[in-house]
Formats: sequence, C-alpha cells, structure tokens
Amino acid sequence: MSELSPPYAGRGVVHPTVDEGVLGAQRNQDVMVGDVIVRHRLMVRVTHWLVALAFFLCLFTGFPIWSPVFGWMAALVGGLNVCRWLHPWSGVAFFVFTFWMALHWASEMRMSKEEKGWIGPRLIEYMRYQGDDSQVGKYNPGQKMFFWTVIAGAIGLLVTGLVMWFPLSFNEIFREASYVIHDIAFILFVVAIVFHIYLGTIGEPGTFRSITRGTVTRAWARLHHPRWFREVTGEQPRR
Repeated sequence: MSELSPPYAGRGVVHPTVDEGVLGAQRNQDVMVGDVIVRHRLMVRVTHWLVALAFFLCLFTGFPIWSPVFGWMAALVGGLNVCRWLHPWSGVAFFVFTFWMALHWASEMRMSKEEKGWIGPRLIEYMRYQGDDSQVGKYNPGQKMFFWTVIAGAIGLLVTGLVMWFPLSFNEIFREASYVIHDIAFILFVVAIVFHIYLGTIGEPGTFRSITRGTVTRAWARLHHPRWFREVTGEQPRR
C-alpha cells in the first residue's frame, strides 16, 4: 500500500487543522493519505486551471469577433478592439499551457489495445454504468480520447489562428480554409467543454474536488476507477 503518514515527507508535525490529504497533494499523487487518495498533485492542478483560464479568455474574446450576436461580451474585456488584440495572444497562451499539460499527462494517457475497443458502443455503456469496468485505471478510455482530442484541437486552432493573424503571409486558399477549420474546431471545443464540465461536476459527484483539492474518496476511486484503486491500495500490482 502506498500511504503517507504524518508528519508528511519529513516536514515536521502537521497542525491538527491542516487537511492531510490537501497537504499530501502538494507534490505527491497516486498515494493514500488518511482516508483519501491523492489523485492530482499541485503542479498538475495548476496546469489544468491555467489551460482552463486561457481557454475561457479565448472564448470571451473570440465570440464577439465571431458574431455580432455576442458583441455584448466585448464589454467584459474592454471592447471589440481589445478582443481583436487579446484573442491571438490568449490563443498562444492556451496552446503553451496545453503543451505543458501534455508533458505532465501524456505518459498516463496512452491507449492500450483493449482500451481502443472502447471507441463506439462500449463508451456509451460506460456512460450508462453498464458493462464491465473493473479494469478501468486512473483514466478511462473516454478521458484519454478527450485528452488527445484537446491536444489535436489546440494544434489545429494554433495553426489556423496563425494564418488568420498574419493573412498576408499566406495565399487565399490557406486563408479561406483556416477560417472554416478554426470555426469548426472552436464549435466542437465548446460542445466538448460543456460535457467535460458536466461530467466533472454533476455527472460524477466527487470528481471536481480532485482538480481543486487534489484528492478523492476511496469510495469514489473504487466506483469510477477500480483498477487504479486496487493499485494505489496495494490490492493489485501497478502496471
């Protein structure tokens, strides 16, 4: 069993008012701390929220540029001219933070041969809590597919965004194609993020704390990621 006991990591006596799980989630993950399991260490959580912040900045600066219907959003950041200046830079920030996130998570997001079979009906079964999910590890195949889709989408938005940012450097075909691809990728991103937020909050209660406090309950881990739970608690050797 991987477990940390106070005093944590040799840092001295833990004050009784300090949440041991939160303290343990500063630099460690995939370990037990008291009655909780550390799922995401601090750096991973900070990176996630930097990606989220950059994305929503892109969203609120991009919507007013995309359509006059969302012109009211421009006032939130100082006007349409500010949107036109800030949107490209927020897009660069989104790509940089997404790339940094990939460095942290890529090794854990590799799809096994068995998991590739999830593409299709098995993914729907999992969403409905049907079928056998006893071998779901720290991340299920749906989460892994979402991760790689975000990486691909970030690259697509960056490339097409650069063409739109410096239009005179490219021919007309590239410019026209970039506008279409950028809009399609943007719409798909918005839809995907809505589902992502739903699953991380209402859809699977207890999930949101993993990306804020860094910890989850044993019951949550056993229900949603049973193989990972067994590995962390020592019931099953890590793969």
